[in-house]
Amino acid sequence: MSTTTFPLAAEEARDKSGATSFLRRALGDPVWVLPAMAITTLATLVLYLWGLDRNGWANTYYAAAVQAGTQSWKAFFFGSLDAGNFITVDKPPASLWLMELSARIFGLNSWSMLAPEAIAGSLTVLLLFFAVKPTFGPLAGLIAAVAMALTPVAVVMFRYNNPDALLTLVLVASAWAMVRALGSGRLRWLLLSAALVGLAFNTKDLQAYIVVPALVVTYFLFAPGGLGRRLLQLLAAGAVLAVSTGWWLVIVDAIPAAARPYVGGSTNNTVLDLVLGYNGLGRIFGQGRGGGGGATVGGGAGFGGATGLLRLFSTEIGGQIAWLIPLAVVSLAVGLWVYRSRPRTDLARAGYILWGLWFATHFAVFSFASGIFHPYYTVALAPGVAALVGAGLVDMWMLRGRSLVGAVILGAAVAGTGWWGFELLARTPAFMPGLGSLEVALAIVAAVVIVATRLPLLRMVPKRVPQVALAVAVAAMMLGPAAYAAETVTRSSSGAIPSAGPVVANAPGTRFTNGFGGTPSGGPITLPPGARVPAGIADGIRGVGASLGADAIAYLKQHQGSATWLVAVQSANEAASIELSTGKPVLAMGGFSGSDPAMTVDKLAQLVSSGKLRYVLLSGGGPGGGSSSAVQQWIVAHGTAVTIGSTTLYDLAPSGS
Repeated sequence: MSTTTFPLAAEEARDKSGATSFLRRALGDPVWVLPAMAITTLATLVLYLWGLDRNGWANTYYAAAVQAGTQSWKAFFFGSLDAGNFITVDKPPASLWLMELSARIFGLNSWSMLAPEAIAGSLTVLLLFFAVKPTFGPLAGLIAAVAMALTPVAVVMFRYNNPDALLTLVLVASAWAMVRALGSGRLRWLLLSAALVGLAFNTKDLQAYIVVPALVVTYFLFAPGGLGRRLLQLLAAGAVLAVSTGWWLVIVDAIPAAARPYVGGSTNNTVLDLVLGYNGLGRIFGQGRGGGGGATVGGGAGFGGATGLLRLFSTEIGGQIAWLIPLAVVSLAVGLWVYRSRPRTDLARAGYILWGLWFATHFAVFSFASGIFHPYYTVALAPGVAALVGAGLVDMWMLRGRSLVGAVILGAAVAGTGWWGFELLARTPAFMPGLGSLEVALAIVAAVVIVATRLPLLRMVPKRVPQVALAVAVAAMMLGPAAYAAETVTRSSSGAIPSAGPVVANAPGTRFTNGFGGTPSGGPITLPPGARVPAGIADGIRGVGASLGADAIAYLKQHQGSATWLVAVQSANEAASIELSTGKPVLAMGGFSGSDPAMTVDKLAQLVSSGKLRYVLLSGGGPGGGSSSAVQQWIVAHGTAVTIGSTTLYDLAPSGS
């Protein structure tokens, strides 16, 4: 069974001369493939760039770090929140490097910061096509590319400055390299795949490793060569992965703490603690501390729905990623059955295992992680869903050509996906009324035609009819995601928890409207009834002290003198907006949410005595994590309260200065 004989490609086979023949020989594909993929990639880029500047600074936490990286190469390397290099953001810096290089070249603004994310998105779509095509054919690759491009969570994240855009691009690139390795057995492709996973690790720590089981198992089972050769190649890849993963971690942790910024999100000022704690096991099993914004809220349910098998279908997450998940599951089951008897090195079966494990591991981790979990993390799941959908639709179509049972399977999958789209759209009844009914109606009609034209009495129907029905089915299944995509690019998104599409109705719990999520940009944060929010997180949500009035800022600028920092504040949520509005370094004493143990009394006294810091703004709670009370008491005891308008600052300069 060949996936390259899909009927749409058959038209081109009749043209044996001229430009079509030349392109077919040059590209190894039907002539329609190049223009179709070029149009898809370009359309994706336009979609992701459309009105991009309406997102402004997007997540000000990362925007402030981008600004710092344009002002200081030291801040660039460490991923510092401020150009004075007091504390880093709570993620590795690779995604910041991309935006900072752009901002250094074109100047810091919304476009220079966010355009690289949009370009990363279009490259992700293109690479997914090239990762799917060798195993399932060009049409499957094209369907996968379109599905990826229109996945709502992908649309919002490839227009945003969180690390997830680069993470997804690099992981898809690693899968593309793995497919090349499976097809050729050449070590260099396997090593490239491993190196790319290491780059992904330096984008978002251990989340990158969720794909490792899929890559390792697929290569071990299906790569060319004997067992010993495959094991040795995987060991070599493991060595490359270790180096590409650990080089930045080792360098940073080897530098004396006094010579570098505090590692944001850690409890002991090491990257290793950040990787294994807040950005690692803490995300899976939950944790009690609040370092780096890592306090557990409602057992992980606060921002991403309750844990469990149905989490990704919940009101908080369903509209972001779940549109095609049922179809992906059916596709995986069909593909594994169809290719069950193929030779060990069969690429199609290897492809189903690769993308099936990609899907399964992400689905399991995201569904049951009891630590902090945000809906936008699911953008890393989207490539697996899209690849399985592209492959499955092509293989189910070919099964239809072989038997009525195959037609029924395809028809049921199409109708079921249309019904599920209707259900998701019903959660936003005021958003495009009737669209859900149109989707399910088109899907059912297409399914009926797909099945009916396999019946003996209707086999004389022109072949174009079922082909058109399948095209209508694909279009119908994409209506919901496309509508969410359009909604996403036509309004602004800001805050730390972006989401795509309209605000979902009837989501349970308390809704906060500032700081983290914002509304209506991506919808408010939803907490389960009775969930308790730690003080640092709550301050960030409410936006306590998140900005200074113009008079206070003017006063600080006038009196900053030779101090490194304009002012010290409790958290990054407060510091970021001040940094972006003034262009001056602002010291965030407690990191992301104000609860990192970054500041101590001794450290603060040294900064003041050296003239690097003069003013502090206290906003409630208390800076510095475990030492917060002592630090705040020292500030009040040694500082002089200065009130400018509605803002009270503490001037720590020695008397008479």
